[in-house]
Amino acid sequence: MHTTERLPARVALLVAHCAGMIDLVALPVWVGTLMSGHGLDAPHAGGLATLFLLGAVLTSLATARWWSHRTGPLLASFGYAMAAAAFLMASRLPSFGELALWHAVAGAGAALGLSLTHGAIGRSAHPHRLFAWAGLALGLFATVFLGASPGLIAAHGPGTLFLLFAGVMGVAALACAVAFPAGAADAQHVPSHERAAFGARAWAGAAGVACMALVQAIVFSFMERIGAGHGLDTGAMSGVLIALGLINLVPAPLAAWLEQRWRVRTVLMVGPVLQAALAFVLTNSPWVQGYVAAALSFSAVMIFTHTFAFGWLARLEPTGRLVAATPAMLMTGSAIGPFLGGALVGGLGYGALGVAALVLGALGAALFLHCTAAPALPAPAASSQPELHKAAA
Repeated sequence: MHTTERLPARVALLVAHCAGMIDLVALPVWVGTLMSGHGLDAPHAGGLATLFLLGAVLTSLATARWWSHRTGPLLASFGYAMAAAAFLMASRLPSFGELALWHAVAGAGAALGLSLTHGAIGRSAHPHRLFAWAGLALGLFATVFLGASPGLIAAHGPGTLFLLFAGVMGVAALACAVAFPAGAADAQHVPSHERAAFGARAWAGAAGVACMALVQAIVFSFMERIGAGHGLDTGAMSGVLIALGLINLVPAPLAAWLEQRWRVRTVLMVGPVLQAALAFVLTNSPWVQGYVAAALSFSAVMIFTHTFAFGWLARLEPTGRLVAATPAMLMTGSAIGPFLGGALVGGLGYGALGVAALVLGALGAALFLHCTAAPALPAPAASSQPELHKAAA
């Protein structure tokens, strides 16, 4: 039995997933703090977040090619420890150039740990289900983080944000050192006939995930600033973020329950379109009620759709290499997002974000349509799940 089926290993993977996906949780507070606390304009604040994500993309692409069970626990722990150290340095509020350096280093470290984490999940017996549990854990983490961080930052200064990040990464480093599964995520020991080059459908699926991540990033990065423009003060915005975190507890377990009930192809085609529609309402609604309604459900669409996409890609490419590159898929979009969003906001205003989301949503749906055009390969032998074509039929 894979060591991913043991409870301590699963807990370590869930903790590592939450730490590595911290950008998905914290972007509105992150960019908002850089703008309000450090006095940066939108392009510069978005650019720092982009440097974190760019470091993550490059590291994830490299890691996905050579990860091995023999070094997985050590490297995952080292990656998160490196991110913790970089965020500690950033908390000293250095110059913009030093902040840029520490953002890039932190992104590289977090992605090293996260790539190994997603590779292990992808080689587990039930990748869709385990990734859904990871999504639920991320929702719980988001509720606590988004509920507590704005008040702590307001009380203790903008450097507090990076101290919180460092603490999260430190906990993940410890969890990986103690219980990261050794043996489940080993691309080097997969039979050679299963290690063929990725096909066009695999690349299309990866690009579809990146499109959704880009929409998530360009809108979510400036959600707090858009709320401030509607007249929401710190307390009201904290309430919105707490409610958002609570709502985000629902989509991952719902996706696990619906795995064999809903067609994968339908979910992957509708998800990007619905996400784009919510993004347009969030950024263009003249009424605060419309903004709040769209903001509360915006991230849930990404979590739900990506759970189905992860399960599909894990069986489409059974070695685990493709899902080990999940951070690159997510963060390629996310890395471009804050900078692109900042440029759009600076030149055309917040409404331009919604228009860009509509274009990207259509592209993402088309990519997922191609990705699910034919049956996938059977699940790995260790998995007791039915073949993916039954789920997509």
